[in-house]
Amino acid sequence: MSLAKSLEHSWYNNNTLTLMLRPLTWLYCAVMFARHLVYRLGLRKRYRLKVPVIVVGNLSVGGTGKTPVVVHIAQMLKRSGYAPGIISRGYGGKARSWPQQVRPDADPVMVGDEAILISRRSGCPMAVGPNRGLTGELLQKHSGCDIIISDDGLQHYALERDIEIVVIDGMRRFGNGLCLPAGPLREPASKKEKVDFVITNGMAIRNEYAMRYQGEILVNLNDSEKTRALSDLVGQSVHVLAGIGNPFRFFEQLRRKGLQVIEHPFSDHHLFSADDLLFDDDKPLLMTEKDAVKCQRFAGENMWYLPIKIEMNNDFDVQLLNLLEKK
Repeated sequence: MSLAKSLEHSWYNNNTLTLMLRPLTWLYCAVMFARHLVYRLGLRKRYRLKVPVIVVGNLSVGGTGKTPVVVHIAQMLKRSGYAPGIISRGYGGKARSWPQQVRPDADPVMVGDEAILISRRSGCPMAVGPNRGLTGELLQKHSGCDIIISDDGLQHYALERDIEIVVIDGMRRFGNGLCLPAGPLREPASKKEKVDFVITNGMAIRNEYAMRYQGEILVNLNDSEKTRALSDLVGQSVHVLAGIGNPFRFFEQLRRKGLQVIEHPFSDHHLFSADDLLFDDDKPLLMTEKDAVKCQRFAGENMWYLPIKIEMNNDFDVQLLNLLEKK
């Protein structure tokens, strides 16, 4: 087991490694507290944009389903008469200068895979850059958006925000409840009680909004006009590739649909090569839409991705719009 896998295993199963890393967790928490205090006291500059800012983020490391939540909120705001813009870090992007505008046909090597997926699915103006305040300021100036959604950035204290939304993995929750590196948390779980909304991917508890994935139609990597029902593959053995925060959630999602899954997990934001997609049989290869952004240039005839959207109780949309009206 690699060091990274051992570390992740310890987060969800307390063991000796967890105990060994606790002193580093105390140091991490002290640094995070001091960093937050510096911004609260005004000792470091904070960006206050001219439009409301909604931050959608995680408390834990790894995938929680944040990206489809950002898309859902953006589309809902557009239907409600807003003109949303979206900002993100552009994780994995290798552009030499920032911020960068994101278009649906942008190069994922330059701006990151998640950014292109969000741009395509939301239809909103988008920009990425490590300085979220500057990125949001330039996006608002050039696009005329009247509200900003920040994809991630819950711990980016330099950007002032009006609404905070946390997305939680309903299966893994907060693991052992410890902060990095002894646990999976970026900041203490008590932060959950201070945000405006908590959305749970899976089974929700009190004061949380449950969401679940919906995806039934596969799209061909070679030809986006070519589709097939996921149900066509029930009982069949298929290769499934996933380079996301929690690939095993995707594998399990397909197993519940009745597919015989051959797992090919990769690290989040993995930069795929053609060899990663080659197998010594003619079984179909399935992947997430996020992975398809980077794999299209290697696409074969029998490669497919599964677009997903989230299903939530309409009460979340209503409450979010009501809170926005008060800002």
